[in-house]
Amino acid sequence: MFSVEVITIIFIAVGLAMDAFAVSVAAGAAERDLKIGHALRLAVFFGAFQALMPLVGWAAGMGFKDVVQAYDHWVAFGLLAAIGGKMIYESFKLKTEDEGTSVDVSSLVVVVVLSVATSIDALAVGVTLTLVTDHVAAAVIVIGVITFGLSLLGCRIGEKVGHWFENRIEAVGGLILIGIGVKILAEHLIGR
Repeated sequence: MFSVEVITIIFIAVGLAMDAFAVSVAAGAAERDLKIGHALRLAVFFGAFQALMPLVGWAAGMGFKDVVQAYDHWVAFGLLAAIGGKMIYESFKLKTEDEGTSVDVSSLVVVVVLSVATSIDALAVGVTLTLVTDHVAAAVIVIGVITFGLSLLGCRIGEKVGHWFENRIEAVGGLILIGIGVKILAEHLIGR
């Protein structure tokens, strides 16, 4: 049976993976004949960076954990709400022609830049991982694996249905992260 901790980690992973998923959909839409090697490389890089960034954030957060322990639930809520809100805002921004879906996944440099860009939010979420779990290594593996899987799926969906709903997916990810922030805040405030 899944514990609340495991379910929370899965929701965090799915929320964080939405940026990578949306970019993968765009990549699949931009290149209808996407090669499996390029899709796999994109998924591996997205998964690896999504796993690495929360680990870096967690390590940084451990350095000042004692200082913010009395306010950690507010910090977690603030970070998750800000990241989620940013994702929702960006999902509603109108894309210009220059911002279209031209994602050259055959270029390693482009893949690395996209990997960093889609995982920056995970860095901030990593600071909050200690509030969710004591099993940080397992959490970052779950985040990486889910991002890998959703990125591959995104490439395939992009090939089939284009970018019709790519922005909506990012909004869903933002709502998930805000929901987790509210849950953490409520648990601490009600538990007192």
